[in-house]
Amino acid sequence: MGKLSRRGFVQLAGAGALSVVLGEAFIGCAPAGRAGASSDGAVSNEVIVTMTPSSEPAAGFDPLFSWGCGEHVHEPLIQSTLFTTDAELNFVNDLATSYECAEDGLTWTFRIRDDVRFTDGEPLTAHDVAFTILGIRDNEAAEADLSMVKDAVAVDDATCVVTLTKPFNAFLYTLAVVGIVPEHAYGPTYGSRPVGSGRYVLEQWDRGQQVILAANPDYYGTPPLMERVVVLFAEEDASLALARAGEVDVAYTAATLADAVAIEDFDLLVCASVDSRGISLPCVPPGGTKKDGASVYETGNAVTSNLAVRRAVNHGVDRARMIESVLGGYGTEAFSVSDGMPWSSDAMRIDFDQALARRAMEDDGWALGDDGVYAKDGVRAAFELLYSASDSVRQALANEFANQMREIGIEVRPIGGGWDDIYPREYDTPVLWGWGANSPLEVYTLHYGPSAGNYAVFESEEVDAHLDAALAAPTVGESYPEWQAAAWDGRAGFAPQGGAPWVWLVNIDHLYFKRAGLNVAKQKPHPHGHGWSLVNNVDAWSWEQGA
Repeated sequence: MGKLSRRGFVQLAGAGALSVVLGEAFIGCAPAGRAGASSDGAVSNEVIVTMTPSSEPAAGFDPLFSWGCGEHVHEPLIQSTLFTTDAELNFVNDLATSYECAEDGLTWTFRIRDDVRFTDGEPLTAHDVAFTILGIRDNEAAEADLSMVKDAVAVDDATCVVTLTKPFNAFLYTLAVVGIVPEHAYGPTYGSRPVGSGRYVLEQWDRGQQVILAANPDYYGTPPLMERVVVLFAEEDASLALARAGEVDVAYTAATLADAVAIEDFDLLVCASVDSRGISLPCVPPGGTKKDGASVYETGNAVTSNLAVRRAVNHGVDRARMIESVLGGYGTEAFSVSDGMPWSSDAMRIDFDQALARRAMEDDGWALGDDGVYAKDGVRAAFELLYSASDSVRQALANEFANQMREIGIEVRPIGGGWDDIYPREYDTPVLWGWGANSPLEVYTLHYGPSAGNYAVFESEEVDAHLDAALAAPTVGESYPEWQAAAWDGRAGFAPQGGAPWVWLVNIDHLYFKRAGLNVAKQKPHPHGHGWSLVNNVDAWSWEQGA
């Protein structure tokens, strides 16, 4: 059978023929994969999960490109990492038995355990660690940022020394999701035939359809309880159809759909997240340019470059209303890209106050026109808002935001499109983004002046100095006060009372339809994206007896 188109897939689902088609198109998707005896008497533990099509790694399961450490960070499963983070986001050693940093913040020494082997039988050593780190640094297509690495050298089989070009302690968060690849077995086809040392091995990959992982029988750690993991890549409506047909065990869904249906034998699994929705507000007037990779884009916006407008927008958002009207209660108010994290600042919180929003405009010389929209010096307080048209939640948030802004005299015109349409305008037009990670790196990316991810084109010497100081702290824990000071130090910052380069709206709860009888292990806060972060600890999942 040829690859099934999304349109045909959904039509067949609606016609009740889904299970027939899936039996041929997706191997391993029959509901018989529960815990229990198979035909030969062996016990099989299998779980079938849906993920967004964007969760499929374009370059395969290769950490030197994006696997594990791309936009949606997660544990790479197939490969081991130097360490991981637990549910409280503390670092836990994995391959590393210890690590330490020199006083200058530039030299890091990692000591590696000596009992780990790749699935081809070869030992994993510090040479593989150095090879992986340098491979990411030197690969222009790598989505993990290790550009601060000057060198990585294996002193011996058990010791890797990494030197940096500048103090950058937050690179530990990146290393916590970088899977170590074998120097002896790495090549152009590695992504489709990965050799690793992690909890699982790649059993099968049907591009555009599914991935099947099997427990690694030679894993050095605790053997996985869940022996087989099947991941199906499906759009929102197809994911729902799979759950309705009983063909999957965990199906992601959106807040706009979660309460619209009830599926027999399925419960709603609600996972807290740091998956924030926020809008970049370009802080400079039109006329400049900024580079993103090899491309150069125009910068600046005639309306959002006004500080009074940006502060009014922040005060004018009724986040609680958005949560109820758009998310059906499945979310929390967002005030930053990292609410609730150890490095977040209470100074980011702001009260909903429409009167204060209007007063901020009027004190700056904006006058309300006959059309109900403020204007100043011939410029109306009106701007476009770009959002991903394929995301039903973003569409609803964009429209609700526009409705709320109208109430304070600002006209917002939501425009949905694809990312190929949005990226060329990322520095001159407000964009409704999705961000959020279990690390402070996104705080740096979104606010550091020269950063390509500084979509608001926000410039502040004080903020840059605090961010640099955070990265130079002797330990990650000691960096937290500087991250917080970058938000607001009493005089300057990117908080709403400072430069206000962003308006944050809501944190999205990650929602899944989960089959009854499946025990999903405790989740750490999910980062941005309905993707692989759900199965970070799938090895600890289990089925109740008889399920």
